[in-house]
Amino acid sequence: MKFGAHMSISGGLHKAFALGEQAGCDTIQIFSKNQQQWRGKPLGDAEIAQFKAEQQRTGFGPLVVHDSYLINLASPKDDLWEKSIAAFGDELERCAALGIPYLVTHPGAHTGAGEAAGLAREITALNRLLDAGVGGDVVILLETTAGQGTCLGYRFEHLAELIAGATHPERLAVCVDTCHMLAAGYDIRTPEAYTATFAEFDRVIGLGKIKAFHLNDSQKDLGSRVDRHTHIGAGCIGLEGFRAIVNDPRFQGLPMLLETPKGDDLAEDIANLARLRSLIA
Repeated sequence: MKFGAHMSISGGLHKAFALGEQAGCDTIQIFSKNQQQWRGKPLGDAEIAQFKAEQQRTGFGPLVVHDSYLINLASPKDDLWEKSIAAFGDELERCAALGIPYLVTHPGAHTGAGEAAGLAREITALNRLLDAGVGGDVVILLETTAGQGTCLGYRFEHLAELIAGATHPERLAVCVDTCHMLAAGYDIRTPEAYTATFAEFDRVIGLGKIKAFHLNDSQKDLGSRVDRHTHIGAGCIGLEGFRAIVNDPRFQGLPMLLETPKGDDLAEDIANLARLRSLIA
């Protein structure tokens, strides 16, 4: 398995690699810009070259970018929706420029318009970008969500509908977040529950569509619909759920990324990665 974590880009995108090395990563996830801003300053040739040199030096991969949390491709408000499409297009182009194959996004929130309307809105937004060839062959990873508030993507059927509605379905795949999965009501806490949940995923979407994992334990229990990450084995999933994932040969070679709380010294990432590796049979 390719274990890693989300790393800071403070001081430059290339700085994330040294942090990843410090934590003991095989790969990393980053933001491609300040995630609290709609648009980042354009990437310069020197910045791109420095980033690619660091990736080559460390051998990290496959790399993953997470888009800005400001983006809502399911918004019923035209101004926010258009702004989100432009910002997501920018994220795709940044991934393409950096040679990063995967862009993770949370399916949007319908904010009261209803799930059917929100999913339709998201499909229209994605197809506009896909039909225009934005981002080249960068694959958009729809993240499984906890279903907090009016967020879409907490049911496997939502993700299946988004993929089925895509004009270029080969450019859509899935990032499974373990915390979100449990909070949404999909049990993975025992070997039996894990097997049943991924059999359901395979039936609805197809396991081949899983291209990355966010490995996060959950502060809140099964079906809580609350998104609160915690350290591996310290939450409601427990070690057995993670043992099942890291020993599943179907997911060999996929990036498995932490998004757990941490301080500047990365001690928590170091401990969580060691814990995950200790579970491998």
